[in-house]
Amino acid sequence: MQFGLLGTGFQLFGYEEKLQSNPLQHLFEVYVQVNKEAAEDKSVAKSAHDFFQRLELGDMQALALWQKFRDLSVEEYIRIYKRLGVHFDEYSGESFYREKSQEVLKLLDSKGLLQKTIKGTAVVDLSGNGDPSSVCTVMRSDGTSLYATRDLAAAIDRMDKYNFDTMIYVTDKGQKRHFQQVFQMLQIMGYDWAKRCQHVPFGVVQGMRTRRGDVTFLEDVLNEIRLRMLQNMASIKTTKELENPQETAERVGLAALIIQDFRGSLLSDYQFSWDRVFQSRGDTGVFLQYTHARLHSLEETFGCGYLDDYNTACLQEPQSVSILQHLLRFDEVLYRSSQDLQPRHIVSYLLTLSHLAAVAHRTLPIKQSPPEVAGARLHLFRAVRSVLANGMKLLGITPVCRM
Repeated sequence: MQFGLLGTGFQLFGYEEKLQSNPLQHLFEVYVQVNKEAAEDKSVAKSAHDFFQRLELGDMQALALWQKFRDLSVEEYIRIYKRLGVHFDEYSGESFYREKSQEVLKLLDSKGLLQKTIKGTAVVDLSGNGDPSSVCTVMRSDGTSLYATRDLAAAIDRMDKYNFDTMIYVTDKGQKRHFQQVFQMLQIMGYDWAKRCQHVPFGVVQGMRTRRGDVTFLEDVLNEIRLRMLQNMASIKTTKELENPQETAERVGLAALIIQDFRGSLLSDYQFSWDRVFQSRGDTGVFLQYTHARLHSLEETFGCGYLDDYNTACLQEPQSVSILQHLLRFDEVLYRSSQDLQPRHIVSYLLTLSHLAAVAHRTLPIKQSPPEVAGARLHLFRAVRSVLANGMKLLGITPVCRM
């Protein structure tokens, strides 16, 4: 239905050149405008509904516009995700399945699960005893499909195509009930693999504003983070030696954003704070990157001379023992995150490791220590840096060697 609004909105308020130059921004503006109009003018709401119906019936003109908006959007997604180091093999949302959703309705009907209401809609009773709170609507009165119908078709098709071990849906927590109903319907339709479908819900980020107002585009956030990071780095003397300050600023800024986002439970809403994002001390992504860069510089300074001659029995100090014990927990933390799909365990582990490394860096000198002690300490710091780098990469962060 949203697409019906967007199609109608573009016919009323859209500009081809704006669409080509900044597709996501322009489509968003059109969408906001048409929603306002539709709320005040019934004829706009009706033409949006008609547009959606034309889409469902396979009208070539309506489909061509949908395809164009989709292609331009995906191009933008790919470009912006690339900055995050994210690559998707396939872009295929439930809107692809409007034709197959008709097959799902026939299948539900043949299994005796489809019920018609007085209003002419089609529903599935998930309770089996007529409980009105457990009814899921799968068809509008005009025969068009709904989100749930298309998601059922999508799930069946994905199983046919990929024969998956697990299918994980990562969406906002507002869709929790939707996925519960979809998985339940798949089960009563006789698909045992429905047990392998999982919903990972996430909360809302509050207070995230950039110069363009209340609605925040990811690209604006990424640009603002890079800019602020460059300004912060310019005030520190070591930055001048960097080969590519822009790239370093982007990587450190992304680490700051990702750690702020992943620190708590994915389900929790949280208050976004620009100031907190950029703190170089405390539990932040900037602190992780700073620790990694510092340990890298330690290896560069002392590396070659000490790495052959060392004796791990020299690592008797409480600081060394704490680090060794913490390093041993890495696989346990990875296992835990893989089980509940919560990145916060890895974040918490890496932050503790960085704090332990900071204390050890101050209290366990390499310079002026006997060679075998210096070598053992250098190996310890090297192990910390290796685990820190691996953990950061798992979270989608590219470690920096200088900052």
